[in-house]
Amino acid sequence: MLLNKESSGSRWRTRPDGEGKVSGKLQYLTDMRAEEMLIGRVLRSQQAHARILSVRIEKAREVPGVHAVITHEDVPGLNGFGIALPHQPVFCSERVRYTGDAIAAVAAETDEIAEYALSLIEVDYELLPLLENPEEAMKSDAVLLHAEGNVLHHTEYRKGEPEAEFKDCCHIVEETYYTPRQMHTYMETEGGLFIPEDNGRLTVYSATQHGLMDRMQLSRILAIPQEDIRVISSPIGGSFGGKDELNVQPYGALLAMLTLRPVRLHNSRAESVRAGLKRHPMKITMKTGCDHEGIIRAHQVRIISDTGAYATLGAEVLNFATEHVMGPYIIDHVDVEGFAVYTNNGVSGEFRGFGGNQAIFALEGQIDRLAERLQIDPWEMRRRNLRKYGDLGPLGQEIAQTDGAYQVWEALADSPLMTEGAYTDKDSGFVEPWIVTGTGAAIAMHGAGLGYGIPDPAGGRLSLTLEGKIEAVFGYEEFGQGLIATMEQMLIEQFGLAAEDISIVIGDTDVVPDSGSSTASRSTSMMWMALKRLRPDFASRVLQAAATIKPELEDYEMKLGPGGIWKEDGGLLLTYKDLAERISEPIVCNTKFTYPTTPFKRVGAHFLYTYSAIAVRVEVNLLTGRVRVLDQYHTVAAGPVANPQGYLGQIEGGSSMAVGFTLSEDAVMSGGSYVTKNLDTYLVPTIADMNGSIQVQPIEDLPDHDTYGPRGIGEVGSVNLAPAVASAIFQAVGKRVTKLPIDPEWLQSTPFIPQKAVNIHAER
Repeated sequence: MLLNKESSGSRWRTRPDGEGKVSGKLQYLTDMRAEEMLIGRVLRSQQAHARILSVRIEKAREVPGVHAVITHEDVPGLNGFGIALPHQPVFCSERVRYTGDAIAAVAAETDEIAEYALSLIEVDYELLPLLENPEEAMKSDAVLLHAEGNVLHHTEYRKGEPEAEFKDCCHIVEETYYTPRQMHTYMETEGGLFIPEDNGRLTVYSATQHGLMDRMQLSRILAIPQEDIRVISSPIGGSFGGKDELNVQPYGALLAMLTLRPVRLHNSRAESVRAGLKRHPMKITMKTGCDHEGIIRAHQVRIISDTGAYATLGAEVLNFATEHVMGPYIIDHVDVEGFAVYTNNGVSGEFRGFGGNQAIFALEGQIDRLAERLQIDPWEMRRRNLRKYGDLGPLGQEIAQTDGAYQVWEALADSPLMTEGAYTDKDSGFVEPWIVTGTGAAIAMHGAGLGYGIPDPAGGRLSLTLEGKIEAVFGYEEFGQGLIATMEQMLIEQFGLAAEDISIVIGDTDVVPDSGSSTASRSTSMMWMALKRLRPDFASRVLQAAATIKPELEDYEMKLGPGGIWKEDGGLLLTYKDLAERISEPIVCNTKFTYPTTPFKRVGAHFLYTYSAIAVRVEVNLLTGRVRVLDQYHTVAAGPVANPQGYLGQIEGGSSMAVGFTLSEDAVMSGGSYVTKNLDTYLVPTIADMNGSIQVQPIEDLPDHDTYGPRGIGEVGSVNLAPAVASAIFQAVGKRVTKLPIDPEWLQSTPFIPQKAVNIHAER
């Protein structure tokens, strides 16, 4: 099966939420309104690093139409939040550490009044030394941003004797790679509606990737029981990791509970830029050596990650990058060290790929450079070092065994982009000597789930309701990834149902079980495993209920089917609606389990991996220095395809995000403030940048003993495009990329040279 824009078939269905989205009828959480609603606004720091001397809010409180002005003194519980380390202040009281830090918030009757009230709040600062560079922040004489020091997290992984092994290497390449501070740039910026209920409870309509985690954090801040908070968290207009952490929720919740009025709070794009999470900028230095046969003998890595002012999941991102700088390769002698460092820059956090994008860009660059030294085909260089069935994982851990690495390598080797090699100017239709093209490829393995030692619950519930619907209830969120469509497809295929039989409930903490977070490429796998566990018990209880109500059905071999209970050999016996009308209470089945993890005791080590390889053809304009991705071919080994349309959409969406990461996106900071404050200067790819062909070849084979089903593909489409583009640029112009996004001025300096028609497939 090959997936592309022209793909079709019986398994391609219209998404349940598709019509509402394309018509604009679907209401996001930030579109919601309520009677007597107030508008919330947050005052954020004017300084990136300073001591707060005083905050004067009296003038703002006196403005007609202002119902509340709050500071840290109005937080009844914990004045802090953070999934892993709750040390980011809800409101700063003594010190600000970046320009997104909140100092006060207001609730007023209109936007204009709220903004005016903010302008009247007076804050006196005493400036403190600014730390913009993580390496400067690591120095012994640097000012401390946190009492525990400026290094949030330090990682190490070592095996063998790399220093000794380097002495015997035939070729050694040393390079430093730099990756950008990328924005999530979701369509719906952070926001929501916060409604205090008559019974003293609080209902929160706000985007998140884990409603139960938000509820827990808000309960600590508000100092009320979790059961008194209801979080409704779908549908969401994009997240990509950026809404995994709390953002506006503390302010909306506090204002609503104080005023006893609904409060709507919605970040502008500029506010989202200023206070929202970004991808961690990283500096990755690598030294890699191989022997005469191209076998990698030694690999040394140093990672420095700018986590910004607060932790969020900076430590976990560094753990992931540390694991993935070895990639899908077997290397006997390894020395990896990483540092996640606090600075006065914007907060970096969870982002699609979770540190894998940065690690794989650097690692694959090393492979290309070694292949050039050896004068062998870079794809063949990869084959000689690939992890095989039975090998341990990158950290020496036990993993679920598949042939995924070699499967994607071989499938890509046979792809049109690889077998055709590079186009000449004539082949590509260009005659201008300043337009050159090149083809490049890269490979990756990407861990799914949260990893060893991190709570990773899963579970779900199926019921036959009294209305005759098969209700599937999961604690996940729909933020554009197509989760509802995938769940519907699974229910149809695994249970034999019709779409009309199904009711799906997600994203409401009052009713859903703890299915874990909608992150880390885990949701589809966990839904598949949950439904597989639920099916025998649920089907048995429904069929038993049918036979109890109509004893004559015991004479038939029965099964669940579209619309109701069917004979095994065909023929509808009883509809679900008829059955529901004759039972006294719903038929309910639950399952609860945890995401599969390795027994290897290293926090964050993964057990399930997705493997991916990509070839791209790019065009380089030597007059402007601009690079355009013309064609992409992805091979992905992730087990069975649950939803072909969603599968293709995830790879296409991930690759478009990776095009931005590679060619244009960087949230530039200077003096602790963002230079790129809005989308007029921050350039994300548009349809014009993504109008080339994208073909996706899923590899669905899994070993017979494998019980884990579909692997996650939500991130893997974004992780290896950058090194493939870098490889293609080298083929086109002979220059090696070390810094993303690729600077057009750097390519403009390339002399006009005839394109080399290099056959990157020749050494296979």
